[in-house]
Amino acid sequence: MNYLIIGMAILILPQNMDTLANQWHTSIASVSVVISAVGIGRLVVMLVSGMLSDKLGWKPFAVMGALTYILFFIGILLSKSLLVATIFGVLAGIANSFIDAGTYPALMEMYPQHKGAANVTIKAFVSAGQFILPLIISLIVVHGLWYGWSFLLCSLILVLNVIFLLSFSRFPARQTNKVSVAEPTATTPTKGNVWIDGTLFTIFSFLAQGIFLLVSTWITKYGESIVKMGDVSSRALVSYYSVGSITCVLLTIYLSHKGVQDIQFLFVYMLLSFMSLLVMYLFPVAWVCSIMAFVVGFSAAGGVMQIGLTIMASFFPNGKGTVTGVSQTAASISGFVVPLLGAMLAANIANVILLDVGLAFVGFVVASIIVYRYHKLFGRTPKQTKSVTTPTLSKETN
Repeated sequence: MNYLIIGMAILILPQNMDTLANQWHTSIASVSVVISAVGIGRLVVMLVSGMLSDKLGWKPFAVMGALTYILFFIGILLSKSLLVATIFGVLAGIANSFIDAGTYPALMEMYPQHKGAANVTIKAFVSAGQFILPLIISLIVVHGLWYGWSFLLCSLILVLNVIFLLSFSRFPARQTNKVSVAEPTATTPTKGNVWIDGTLFTIFSFLAQGIFLLVSTWITKYGESIVKMGDVSSRALVSYYSVGSITCVLLTIYLSHKGVQDIQFLFVYMLLSFMSLLVMYLFPVAWVCSIMAFVVGFSAAGGVMQIGLTIMASFFPNGKGTVTGVSQTAASISGFVVPLLGAMLAANIANVILLDVGLAFVGFVVASIIVYRYHKLFGRTPKQTKSVTTPTLSKETN
């Protein structure tokens, strides 16, 4: 449920750009400053929150993240200036980091043999939130209601979730009895080159985050100002985008069980991202953009960054924690930089989509090099490893 609200939070600012710009006495482009502030907050506390959650427990961070998000939603409603709103934008990034620090390790301990599926499930809930929010806002617009009801709804859901987490939830204990089967050890050779492959994956994480963030932020405005779609129709583009993302999650899980490898997903999804964004830019027609919104959601927001992280871990099997930190740090920097670049081009929304086309093209080139390096280093798909864990569930209160 926390990640359902995170999906809504990703879109709630861009979906209310005009109203918030008037409330803060600024321009639409300046609203992107607040969106980029989310990346700052995430970057500042991400590594620290991850380390502290291992020491203090995962449950407190999941709860703190939800509470901090409530402050964000209420704070945005009460903000009267861009500066104050930016501060609450930073809080949203901090909240995201707290929830990540409490949720990812807990899920992986609870489902040791299905870690990938657990992480993809998180992505599915984020996509569900991105699908639901435009529908809610469309109803608000159609009935002429106050825009703040969507913010209050998100806050109410989080309040109920915090009560549930504190009263009923059971998180796995941090100490587990673990038996490793064919698990890489400290002596497992690292095949990847830190400077070559590490740089490639860092760039990929930056681009993958930027591609989906840019299109999810500006696709509604693109449909409205460039494609000349109506208010409800332009907001529906985000819903098509989110349906594509959810569809990709389900298809990826299915094909993975059928033997399709992560490296194949990486290449195909990045190619689809580039092609769909290019078509959307070249043919600004309503039905074309509706179809391409689905395709770009499928390819760019269906878990491709998580797939990249998994492949990166196969290059550096002895440093999974470091790999995760590097990848998420690059994504956080992207979350700050890319919205600012989009804001600079906001005078013509078509240029924002063109920027996304450029990011997707570079991402496809980087993914192609990664695929080449993968086959050169491994020659064939490495054998999967299994870890059998007996997690102990406990009511964490610390």
